[in-house]
Amino acid sequence: MNANAPVVLISGCSTGIGRALAMEFAARNWRVFATARKSAAIKDLKGLNAEVAALDVTDEKSITSCVDFVIKKTGRIDILVNNAGLLLVGPLIELETRELRHQFETNVIGLAALTRAVAPHMIGRRSGKIVNISSVSGVLSTPFAGAYCSTKAAVNAFSDSLRMELAPFGITVVTVQPGGIQSNLSGNADKELDRFQKSPYGPIHNFIVARANASQEKATPAEIFAKELVDKLDRKKTPKFIRLGKDSILLPIIAKFPRAFIDGLLSKKFGLDRL
Repeated sequence: MNANAPVVLISGCSTGIGRALAMEFAARNWRVFATARKSAAIKDLKGLNAEVAALDVTDEKSITSCVDFVIKKTGRIDILVNNAGLLLVGPLIELETRELRHQFETNVIGLAALTRAVAPHMIGRRSGKIVNISSVSGVLSTPFAGAYCSTKAAVNAFSDSLRMELAPFGITVVTVQPGGIQSNLSGNADKELDRFQKSPYGPIHNFIVARANASQEKATPAEIFAKELVDKLDRKKTPKFIRLGKDSILLPIIAKFPRAFIDGLLSKKFGLDRL
């Protein structure tokens, strides 16, 4: 590994986007630090020109330990990719408080905490890029994914403010809003959904399950997404706003339609008109 190569730290590399990005950066001879809650889940990346480390973005000690590890080995972090996240599916009134807290702790608070740990090192060098992986779901909220959509909308707003606040220090903040990308995100969300059969939404339980898997229908392969994204991130002048993947352009366009039209369209798509 070239000690002078640019350094990238990526959260959430066990599957999907994070893993594909780690592999793509490594293929371009970057110094890649791939992370996951359990480093054993990504140990195979060691053979692909990447270093691995444990990182739980909901644990401040884990964040500090991980960032210190990278800085000790390299002295800098050129790009931080905030990718770690999870998808919580279900009618909002049926979700437990602990589930909502975990969703926001992972997707929003964890992203902010990792950014806070890395930013001082970038400010000291007056250089760096912070890449926040959001989603088009943060632009167009849908039934049965309200918790997830809310976190991604928060990431969008957080990124907008952060971009302006860090610009004076030479740091670029990039908001990435993927469409449907092949990953295990939906597979992990498609668990314990049977509990909603006994809720007022029981008659349309199949639509809840469908929402959990919607992003994987004809989804863009993660490898293609990663290549296109790294192409853009590798430029000296990086776009501050990037949309890639299936429906990444269509859904934001729909979000501009009149609210009554959107409500009717999505209510029908997700079976709410059958209740």
